[in-house]
Amino acid sequence: MGKFWGMNLEIIGRRSRVARLWSNAELRRIAPHFEGAVVNVSGWKDEDKEGGHYAPYFVNASSYQVTNHAGERGLQDGVSEIGLNLEEPLDEKLAGKFDVVLNHTTLEHIFDVTLAMQNLCRMSRDVVIVVVPCLQHVHFKDDFKDFWRFTPFTLRRMFEANGFGVVYESASPEEENASVYLLAIASRKPELWKDLLPPGEIEDERIGIGTIRNDPFTLIATRIYKRLWRWRWYRKLTKKFIKQSIIGD
Repeated sequence: MGKFWGMNLEIIGRRSRVARLWSNAELRRIAPHFEGAVVNVSGWKDEDKEGGHYAPYFVNASSYQVTNHAGERGLQDGVSEIGLNLEEPLDEKLAGKFDVVLNHTTLEHIFDVTLAMQNLCRMSRDVVIVVVPCLQHVHFKDDFKDFWRFTPFTLRRMFEANGFGVVYESASPEEENASVYLLAIASRKPELWKDLLPPGEIEDERIGIGTIRNDPFTLIATRIYKRLWRWRWYRKLTKKFIKQSIIGD
């Protein structure tokens, strides 16, 4: 039984861990290209879940701030923290205030995602960087839910609708039992970034192919899991282990 629980937790943690490590590596590689005022929107404590923070990634930033909204993962009383609700019209004081706006795995938790993206773009004088899930298990808590998954087509259209052009995009490695994240960088002046960023390409038609397992072992394990889920004790035990593990965005 202990072996089963260990395997279950390993799968749950791996689903998000692989994608998070990839997005951190991408940001470390790309962040030094950006200068000026940087803001991490809905960045909670700005933690990268590897024991560090995102602020040091942007070594050429002239300033770095974090925004949050109320809730369990909301306002943290940080020195450079700004209160911001992405589902409300943007405070005009924040319009065009930053050179670079970063948003990591937040948009899937916002029902009015169109307004949220509009707010991100309005805050930026030039660049918006988003990391979003393309494939990921549903995850939520009492104060935030899980509404959306994205494709490269979605992000391109959303940026275009706000006067931005995508200048860089990439997807996390497709591994079994792992989430797939997308990273997209868009600019108001895409022509200026044409030769400044490293190449980043996505094979649209292949995203997700490598993550789907249909082998007999997985199919049998899934059936067992569904049967066990009918029992209340199993649901309670599973939820307890999930809370204690590092999951999510």
